[in-house]
Amino acid sequence: MMNPKLKSYIPVADMIAQTWGAECEVVLHDVADPEHSVVYVVNGHVTGREIGQGFEHFVKSALEQGGTNEDFVANDFFRKKGKLIRTSSAMIRDDEGKLIGALCINIDMTRMLQQAEYIQSFLPQAQEKTTVKKDVSPDRVEDMVFSLIDNILADCETAALSREERIAKIRFMDTRGIFQLKGSIEQVAERLGVNKVTVYSYLDEVRGKR
Repeated sequence: MMNPKLKSYIPVADMIAQTWGAECEVVLHDVADPEHSVVYVVNGHVTGREIGQGFEHFVKSALEQGGTNEDFVANDFFRKKGKLIRTSSAMIRDDEGKLIGALCINIDMTRMLQQAEYIQSFLPQAQEKTTVKKDVSPDRVEDMVFSLIDNILADCETAALSREERIAKIRFMDTRGIFQLKGSIEQVAERLGVNKVTVYSYLDEVRGKR
């Protein structure tokens, strides 16, 4: 069931999608259940997002941009179904500052890129610009990732989880970029009640190293 505080973002999602058109997908997440966080989607045909799916890109985007002092990450890119997708995500917090959701915008840039390449073919070669990562504090990203870890394991009696169930949780977190953050392995180990060597061994198995 969607957090009531997130319902006010549904008209915002609709407005953004209608403003940018059919190539703009807007996804609303309720991170209380990260593995099934998607609670509202507009123009899901862009990447195939559906209600009931888990989050995918906003952790990786935040980490790859070097962290952020803000509660949003803007203008990252990924490929999905052969499309080039421009993505931005805003974290949503309650009145106490607790992370409760995210609003993600995914724009299919494929046609625009094709048009830009066509125009560029008639112009002199331009020197490529080097993208420099921002040197900023990762505090907001760390807070986001640790909150997601807590939520992923919140409904589990961690001591009663079987080995297969633990590995399934590790696999989900790994595919979503959780372990790119320094300190995340220690956090997961503490929540599971195991040492970090055990988490590393689970990761090795998930990644096919064993």
